[in-house]
Amino acid sequence: MSKVKKIDLGMTAYDELFMTDEERKENRLPKIYDVPLSEIDDFPEHPYRVLDDEDMEALMESIKERGVITPALVRKKDDGRYEMISGHRRKRACERLGLLSMRCELKDISRDEAIILMVDSNSQRSEIAPCDKGRAYQMKLEAIKRQGERTDLTSTPVGEKLKGKEATSVSKLENDSGDSATQIQRYIRLTNLVPELQDFVDNGKIKMRPAVELSYLDEEAQRDVVDLIDETEAFPSHDQAIRMRKAFDEGKLDYNAVDKIMKEEKPNQKPSYKLKYEDIKAYFKPGADFEVVLRDILKGLELLKKQRARENREAR
Repeated sequence: MSKVKKIDLGMTAYDELFMTDEERKENRLPKIYDVPLSEIDDFPEHPYRVLDDEDMEALMESIKERGVITPALVRKKDDGRYEMISGHRRKRACERLGLLSMRCELKDISRDEAIILMVDSNSQRSEIAPCDKGRAYQMKLEAIKRQGERTDLTSTPVGEKLKGKEATSVSKLENDSGDSATQIQRYIRLTNLVPELQDFVDNGKIKMRPAVELSYLDEEAQRDVVDLIDETEAFPSHDQAIRMRKAFDEGKLDYNAVDKIMKEEKPNQKPSYKLKYEDIKAYFKPGADFEVVLRDILKGLELLKKQRARENREAR
């Protein structure tokens, strides 16, 4: 049997009919408690990674000096324990500091409502790794679908314009996140990458657009890309990723094809050298034409090359 959805008509709740005005006001205040850390479980498949980095050290120092200023958000589970909605980093900081409890606001909401609240409350963070954001968007979209709102962001090809009801279904997501529907699709595509490629994306070594193209390859092809990144110490450009995807769609992408594409010399990898005019002006007439200067430099280098070859032969 489908669950009946609660509708808020702005009317006084039945339980409040027998309360005084003072009791009603108190009932609507946030419920803040000191909850034992041992009774708080992390949110299942929490999309945001909690790292023991410099930001964590700064958070620990802040909690040590002033305590947890903003309460974490939790909800009560059927087994009597608590489920963290927002505040995983604060919980980790408290654990590392040896604290036994932390201030939490108790929310009486469903799992899907908790997912949406978790994503929205974390969207204000200054830095969110691209793949973390993709996992968060995917969870929120799935929650919205279960609540009856239609969305095809997870299946519509990136760049294809959404129409009619599809466009209406994602308008709230766009407004909540500040990202366009196309950008949300791109973030979600990152969840199809193997973990090694996700790490490269989050570390800024692979840009968003080539990463999206790579996300259409199957796991075997993506593993080939990872192996060749390790071998060549180079990362695929957007153009290379597009050609890999095209070859994959045509059934022509194997290890050798990936190898050939990955080992191409990209324009931004070609070495370039600059000479300062002050360093070479003594060897040329004032106002010498650039073509003349370049020609003479190349001739000089050719003579130097021949001299070194002769010296090497004589040294044998």
